[in-house]
Amino acid sequence: MKNGRHRTTIPGALILSAALLSLFSVAAAAQTKAVFGKLAGVVRDAAGTPQMGASVQIVPEGTGLASSEEYLTNTQGIFRGDRFAPGLYTVRVTLAGFLPTVEQHVRVTAHLTTLVRIELDSMFASLDRLRRQPAATSDTDDWKWVLRSSAAMRPVLQWMEENGSAGPHGAKGGAPALPHARLELTSGARRPGSISNLADAAGTAFAYEQRIGTAGKLLLAGQVSYGRAPAGGLAAIWRPTGSAENGPQTTLVLREARLGPDGPAFRGVRVEQSGVVALGERVAVRYGAEYVLVGLGTAASSLRPRTEVDVRVNDDWRAALIFAAQPGAPALASSGGEDPNRALVSVLNQLDAFPALLWRKGRPVLEGGWHEELSAQRKLGARGSLQIAAFHDDNSHVALFGRGSDLANEDFLHNFLSNGFVTDGGSSSAWGTRLAVREKAGENTEFTVVYGFAGALAPGEQPGAEFREALRTRQRHTLSAGVKTRVPWLGTQVDAGYKWVSGRILSRPDSFGEALFQNDPYLHVNLRQALPKFAPGHWEALAECQNLLAQGYVPVSGRDGSVVLVPVFRSFRGGVSVQF
Repeated sequence: MKNGRHRTTIPGALILSAALLSLFSVAAAAQTKAVFGKLAGVVRDAAGTPQMGASVQIVPEGTGLASSEEYLTNTQGIFRGDRFAPGLYTVRVTLAGFLPTVEQHVRVTAHLTTLVRIELDSMFASLDRLRRQPAATSDTDDWKWVLRSSAAMRPVLQWMEENGSAGPHGAKGGAPALPHARLELTSGARRPGSISNLADAAGTAFAYEQRIGTAGKLLLAGQVSYGRAPAGGLAAIWRPTGSAENGPQTTLVLREARLGPDGPAFRGVRVEQSGVVALGERVAVRYGAEYVLVGLGTAASSLRPRTEVDVRVNDDWRAALIFAAQPGAPALASSGGEDPNRALVSVLNQLDAFPALLWRKGRPVLEGGWHEELSAQRKLGARGSLQIAAFHDDNSHVALFGRGSDLANEDFLHNFLSNGFVTDGGSSSAWGTRLAVREKAGENTEFTVVYGFAGALAPGEQPGAEFREALRTRQRHTLSAGVKTRVPWLGTQVDAGYKWVSGRILSRPDSFGEALFQNDPYLHVNLRQALPKFAPGHWEALAECQNLLAQGYVPVSGRDGSVVLVPVFRSFRGGVSVQF
């Protein structure tokens, strides 16, 4: 019996042990399978085209995880990995012709598939985006619900109740896209008579906006003039945060122009750094400085800082204290950010932002001085504003423009193509006040009224004296009214205004306010007319008329002759522009 029991017990133990081992193996296999997750994604360019052959490297961020894995995207731009331990991973994507892209902190969860959407970007890929006109990104306030691949990833699908359509990455169907490039074919100059700025001749200008990373923007512009006035310039603006209103901005401008077919060459370089710093919720400090180096054989340089302290007193009142060098950098388009061309126009304006080059006692100097201002601004309802300002202008070199060559003076720097010249009018110092009202009447119309009392150089009463000795700083009353509107049905954008001055002037009264409100002396009319679509892009006809009635021309006589001085030339600049 003992032997029988012994022979029966041994096989039973073996069978029981085998069964337990089998159960443990199944449980271990199930547990091993359960701890893995899947990671898949699609790689596309900025225009949404799938990219085949992109190298995808998935690197674990935590310790104790497996080594990195590498994949190649298929013809649909898709890659997929099935065995990843739960945790955080970094996804790196590289492809020839594109900038490397890194997506960090991608969380892989057991039993789930994490989806990743990678967008590659490059200078060349953006050219295709200009042609495709992608839809604009929607605001977060419009989101109704969002399907996310994981907690660490961006939205990949969004539903809009307004139009009942879904689009990738928050695209709102039917929304117009902002232009990324602008090309202008024009004739004329913004500031005739000054060789420091655009030539008074036919020319071509372009501007281009390139996104860098998730928020940064690089703006590029160039200009070339033809014929008897060969000139050219390049400008670049770098905005790391994508906007000049809430982040730093770096500007570089290069310019070269020739005085006449066989004359000497003007060359200039301007470097500017600006930004804004918030001090709490009510105070913002805007700072900036530009270094200018220009020359006509012999070079002249200048460092021009500026600071503005903006204080929000309450919901209706704001105050500002400004200390800035004159002349400052050109103001942004006065449309207040509603014009989709604002960024492109701002970089084009940088080409014309050099101070006037003057000649004094055989040496080059730059126009310039200092502007100090204390202002207060109050809201007028929901669409209007009122500004009151007191300021002081202290200019050491005032640029005077004129025409004619009868007055023999070695300090006249001539523009032989337009029979114009610029000269140093000397120093000027004056106090002034400004009262400005802005009101929006509807979505497409804005009215501006500005009253000022400021000093400007005016001709004196000293017959036979050298003309500069007869110049005096005189206080002048000014009153301007302007309107910006869009004509219904025609689509014509009109920017017109008139500025009355109480007496004769040779320089600009309150040049800082003129740049702020764009109210040049006398009558000016700017038109932009949309053209019928006959080619890719948005085409417009441009017409800019300054001092249309030729007012303010002042004959000045000296012991050596006579010339005509004028604060604003009568000029016309027209052409066409196309935006992509």
